[in-house]
Amino acid sequence: MDYARESGGVAGAVLIPTRFVWPYGGRSVNLCGSFTGWSGHWPMTPVEGCPTVFQTICNLPPGYHQYKFIVDGEWRHDEHQPFVSGNYGMVNTVHLVRESDYIPAILSPQIPSGSNMDVDNEAFQRLVRVSDGTLHEVLPRISGADLEVSRHRVSEFLSAHMAYELLPESGKVIALDVDLAVKQAFHIMHEQGIPMAPLWDFCKGQFVGVLSALDFILIIRELGNRGSNLTEEELETHTISAWKEAKLYLNRQINDHGRAVPRRLVHAGPDENLKDVALKILQHEVATVPIIHSSSKDGSFPQLLHLASLSGILNCICRYFRHSSGSLPILQLPICAIPLGTWVPKIGEPNRRPLAMLRPSASLNSALNLFIQAQVSSIPIVDDNDSLLDVYCRSDITALAKDKVYTHINLEEMTIHQALQLGQEPYSPYGFSSQRCNMCLCSDPLHKVMERLAKPGVRRLIVVEAGSKHVEGIITLNDIFRFLLG
Repeated sequence: MDYARESGGVAGAVLIPTRFVWPYGGRSVNLCGSFTGWSGHWPMTPVEGCPTVFQTICNLPPGYHQYKFIVDGEWRHDEHQPFVSGNYGMVNTVHLVRESDYIPAILSPQIPSGSNMDVDNEAFQRLVRVSDGTLHEVLPRISGADLEVSRHRVSEFLSAHMAYELLPESGKVIALDVDLAVKQAFHIMHEQGIPMAPLWDFCKGQFVGVLSALDFILIIRELGNRGSNLTEEELETHTISAWKEAKLYLNRQINDHGRAVPRRLVHAGPDENLKDVALKILQHEVATVPIIHSSSKDGSFPQLLHLASLSGILNCICRYFRHSSGSLPILQLPICAIPLGTWVPKIGEPNRRPLAMLRPSASLNSALNLFIQAQVSSIPIVDDNDSLLDVYCRSDITALAKDKVYTHINLEEMTIHQALQLGQEPYSPYGFSSQRCNMCLCSDPLHKVMERLAKPGVRRLIVVEAGSKHVEGIITLNDIFRFLLG
């Protein structure tokens, strides 16, 4: 709707596109306000795929406006938006500011000038002057209606697409036999560059579990508790099945008869929809879900087709909505305006979970303890100013297989800096590892963060302050999907 055309306003006047939303349903919804003279009304239309949400976009002049909704013939106002008592009862209000009223972009300490980071700062650096002369930062707010529409469309897309669509045109999936020695599994995973592998039990004719980097962390800590050094012989005597049995007792997963109760393998079929696959990953707190197909009803002779991950599912979402980002209104919001990720607590903020970070000089054992006790998958490695140097991930533990390092290390004596050198060539001492560190700024829009996380091998982004690279938070794939799926 155009104010100048509808009300006879001055042609060529500056008008601001303004979106009005009524998210509470109805058969017929219209918008009426001071900009219509309270006599005319502008029709609102249902949002595609979300019939209870009505919207319209109006081009309005800068200034103070009042408005109400006419829902099925009754005057209504939105109690969740600013409202006052006026000549027409309770009315909503909106204050629109001309582009010329914006103060020129003022770079805060968080976004210094000359940054070479690839970010979208322009939309989020504006400051506006309000009537009392003070300055307030303009931060986009997440709208309940936008969130509902976006989540509905993502859910609709994921429900309509199947797991078999994740299968690449060509590729390989590596599975390990449960009777394989842990030492051999260690080497295979390192050489193949994989953080985990499904386990095959030949006697049962089934896939029975997954061996992951966390298993190696637990093995190394358990063996390390028996002496200062690890020996190759100790790893040689442990088969994968023996370790899994011991792990159940360590975790006290036993029944009333004192027998170990194994955790069932979480898997999916090729005909399951992507939403169900994503929910399995989130609910069972696993990194991947094997896609397994069997042509027989009893599930015999299973075929391992693929390892489904949130990264692959997110890539499907990004591809689908890449050229229609307007259909997901939340994609343009900066991540700082969204309840997403784990952040460094600000002064005075109570009950915020601290963000685990370590110095390069910290012991490898301290990192392994954090992986287990804090249940994190990665740890930012920072200097004395908390500026990002590198990231140590759970999967980095497989680098200990290189040159049989695990046979002669002491977990308390080896530093994280030394451990990182094992997996990187070359590695600059206490220097910044840009190839390993996937970063973003808190002002980056959600769609850019999603595009980066959809890349193969990327499981999290470290939120940093531009220039200083001071760590502010972490956003993971799990965070993105918990937010998108509500």
